[in-house]
Amino acid sequence: QVRLVESGGGLVQAGGSLRLSCTASGNYFINYAMGWFRQAPGKEREFVAAIDNSGRNTRYADSVKGRFTMSRINTRNTVYLQMNSLKPEDTAVYYCAAKPNGNDRFDRWGQGTQVTVSS
Repeated sequence: QVRLVESGGGLVQAGGSLRLSCTASGNYFINYAMGWFRQAPGKEREFVAAIDNSGRNTRYADSVKGRFTMSRINTRNTVYLQMNSLKPEDTAVYYCAAKPNGNDRFDRWGQGTQVTVSS
């Protein structure tokens, strides 16, 4: 069973950039589609981005399209979320998630990493 660990969060000024990483332990990382979600204080968790097993196909929430880029390196069991032009409304805890082949939802989650964007 895959275990996920995020890193790369922190405090950044509006307009700045951060890159989040999520590394998976266990085998068969290539069998999982991966996603990033976020949860701001007092709000529900929301979808940010997802990438398929191969890394060739991605999709994004409208709120981050054109600013965030998700990628993966399967030989490193790692996915990334490059976040540019950050806004205060991007402030949240960001979670990495995995969706095994054949599943219709993400069911493996990391512990989360805090991203804070100051105005």
